[in-house]
Amino acid sequence: MDFALTEDQRLLRDNIVRFCEAALNENVSERDRQQTFSRALWKKCGEMGIQGLPVPEEHGGSGVDALTCAIGLEALGYGCRDGGLVFALCAHLLSCVVPVWKFGSDEQKRRYLPGLCDGTLVGVHAMTEPGSGSDAFALRTRAVPDGDGFRITGTKMFISNAPEADLVIVFAVTDANKGFHGGITAFLVERGTPGLSAGNKFEKMGLRTAPLGELVFDGVRVDADAVLAGVGAGSRVFTTAMDWERICLGASHIGTMERLLEQALTYARTRTQFGQPIGKFQAVAHRIADMKVQLEAARLLAYRSAWRLDRMRSVAMDASMTKLLISESLVSAALATVQVHGGYGFMTEYEVERALRDAIASTVYSGTSEMQRNIISRWLGL
Repeated sequence: MDFALTEDQRLLRDNIVRFCEAALNENVSERDRQQTFSRALWKKCGEMGIQGLPVPEEHGGSGVDALTCAIGLEALGYGCRDGGLVFALCAHLLSCVVPVWKFGSDEQKRRYLPGLCDGTLVGVHAMTEPGSGSDAFALRTRAVPDGDGFRITGTKMFISNAPEADLVIVFAVTDANKGFHGGITAFLVERGTPGLSAGNKFEKMGLRTAPLGELVFDGVRVDADAVLAGVGAGSRVFTTAMDWERICLGASHIGTMERLLEQALTYARTRTQFGQPIGKFQAVAHRIADMKVQLEAARLLAYRSAWRLDRMRSVAMDASMTKLLISESLVSAALATVQVHGGYGFMTEYEVERALRDAIASTVYSGTSEMQRNIISRWLGL
């Protein structure tokens, strides 16, 4: 495995960084304070090609491989200081666009992928319920046969992008006797379908520009062509989405970690105390050295896992290891950056406190750190 960037990968990375710095970083603190999700910025990102990076060109995407997709999202995390927008984009791409591309019928791809890729549509992945968080498949949402289609009833909780959703991938039980394998089905449901409504929008500690809310399915009627990947194939859709999300969303965090490292370095070199730059104090220097080690280790693991996405039949353990290491390293890097800045790091003006607030969620979404350790342990035969 040679992870030296190709010329095309380097060009993609540089173009995305320049785009983010020019188009996405204005009034970030105010958007965070007001919890504002910007459709205008979402559309700009679509025009840049971010929402369709791995999707074939015939369906409106850029057609890059998984590793190049990860490199592109790393550039997004580096260049865009709006962690909520980065998260919303990645959630849309990795948990909605990728499943439609991987499992959609020709008609489903034709109907949805162009809009999902160009920023016209916002996509949602609806699995979590009020009573099922880490126990993802303890679902109460049911889809029962109704003529030549299904009727879906249930409530989904903590759904990223839910208040803005144009297209929802919703997971429901179609055969309780079959359980995880064969008993769960994924459905595509459009905004405006009778019985579908967005419930409460939640106020959050971080990622405040990424809308999070509740989706209610009150006897939603869908035709048979709304089924994604076939009746009973929901577990395959879900696990594929999670593999992509845990690896490639993690790649965006690597970009954030690199930006935080640079910010900490700049401050340590220019802030003086007791007659010298604070970076000359071993306590500060060692903290920043640890940030560098964590960054490079996380990048190598993410690149290897992304490379395997296109080549291995199963990358579940790779995805969990990647997600675990990167999310906990991100929190560590954000906390270290705040501490290097001292009192200034606690102030909103320097923006590093927002990075810490945003980072905390990374150890929860896409499966908590505890769940990742459980998954890794099971793959090790424990």
